[in-house]
Amino acid sequence: MTRRPVPPDRIFALVVGIEQYAAGPGWDLPGPARDALRFRDWLLARGVPAGHIQLHLAPLATTVPDVPFHPADHASLRRAFIKDIPERRDDALWVWWGGHGVLDTDEDMALYTADATLTDRRAIDVGSALTRLRSDASPGHGAQMWMIDACRTFDEQHHFPQSLSKERFPTGARAAAHEQSLMFAAGRGQRAGNDPERRLGLFSDIVLRELRDDPLPQPLPLFEAVKARMSALRAEGRTDQVPSLRLDAPGYSERIPGGALPGGRAAGGPAEPPAARLITALMAYPLMNDRDERQALVNELPSAVVARMPRHPMPRTDVIGIFRALRARPDGLWKLYAAVTLIDDDPVRASELRSAVQDFLTGPEPTT
Repeated sequence: MTRRPVPPDRIFALVVGIEQYAAGPGWDLPGPARDALRFRDWLLARGVPAGHIQLHLAPLATTVPDVPFHPADHASLRRAFIKDIPERRDDALWVWWGGHGVLDTDEDMALYTADATLTDRRAIDVGSALTRLRSDASPGHGAQMWMIDACRTFDEQHHFPQSLSKERFPTGARAAAHEQSLMFAAGRGQRAGNDPERRLGLFSDIVLRELRDDPLPQPLPLFEAVKARMSALRAEGRTDQVPSLRLDAPGYSERIPGGALPGGRAAGGPAEPPAARLITALMAYPLMNDRDERQALVNELPSAVVARMPRHPMPRTDVIGIFRALRARPDGLWKLYAAVTLIDDDPVRASELRSAVQDFLTGPEPTT
């Protein structure tokens, strides 16, 4: 799908970066606001007028910008999709969104707004927004490009006390004039990596690096460049996420690569590195995101190993450290498997973890 370049003054951008939520400090996510500001700077450098960039932020105190911005609560972002965007007549729309997200039980992606709480998880439904923006309720923006740096984990894995709230936006008659491209940071069921020390999203940083010397790009070449960078990081064991691209245009539809499949294989792509698959299987356990429960896990491991094992306050980094300490022992990973399944006996997660350990060791499970 190749389209003619759109002049910068015919582009409108909705740029969202949410670092803190009403749910509390446990949801803090350093990076999205800074990434959003970097994307805004890139648009300005390409000639997009400042008045064509609608910035919605919920920054942490360390990221508060010196430029005006709109709030990132549900009412403000709902208004953006219901009123602000449809009332414009630009040729192209860019949507940049960084923050927390989840896949609901209908396989729709929900992007949490800043006023989300544990019992009222306010969110924007991506599928509903897309439906509105490709109907005659939004006659402008024939070319639409979304870049979403958010997790696409399964909602039920998080064990929230109440179900996800879901709103369908009002829409008009279906139209066949819009092109919509969506680039997701992670595949189906996956987390999106974030570096809290550098305050950036892994996917966002790669995209911005690719955009640095690029004019307004075509979706497919940009995605192929991002995918190549991400594949190199997976090969090094530095991430397990698999970015994906969705392309929809009149007479054309494609999904690349379509997310991660069972067994750690990406659709249409190479097998996921065994180490990355094992970390993914471990991070699927809710206990890994709780410091006290991770400590309870470590208490079940051989003391000779954990006595000098480095620890880290960030869940994923801590889990990688535990994995690295245990893999050096002949039976270390099976000790880890036994400890994890002792604390959480979920059979589905246990099956995937067992398979991931076997895949990493390339041998049968010890009988003792």
